[in-house]
Amino acid sequence: MEKKKVLIVDDQNGIRILLMEVFNSEGYTTLQAANGKAALDIVRSDCPDLVLLDMKIPGMDGLEILKHIKEINSAVKVIMMTAYGELDMIKEATKLGALMHFTKPFDIDEMRVAVNMHLRTGSIDQCS
Repeated sequence: MEKKKVLIVDDQNGIRILLMEVFNSEGYTTLQAANGKAALDIVRSDCPDLVLLDMKIPGMDGLEILKHIKEINSAVKVIMMTAYGELDMIKEATKLGALMHFTKPFDIDEMRVAVNMHLRTGSIDQCS
């Protein structure tokens, strides 16, 4: 059985490295992107099962990236990460299809549990 793929999109290198270590140790294949363009290229080429997406990324913000991800493949699961208590953006992200959000600094164990829960349910292959 192929490993599930988690794409981590954050402009902060330290957060990407931390999350890659956590999810590699959980048995996932991890991919990373520092910006929206790179993230969308990976969604097209590698078809991740779940995307951990930062809300505030220079250039293309998280909401814009989320819209494009859902246009490319509506089955991709997306969890937002935000450093801000921006309720309007969080509500908008939920409308656009984000499953949930974590506010930074997040509890890494809570995030691990959430990702495992979302990836261990509905294991149909969404990429053809």
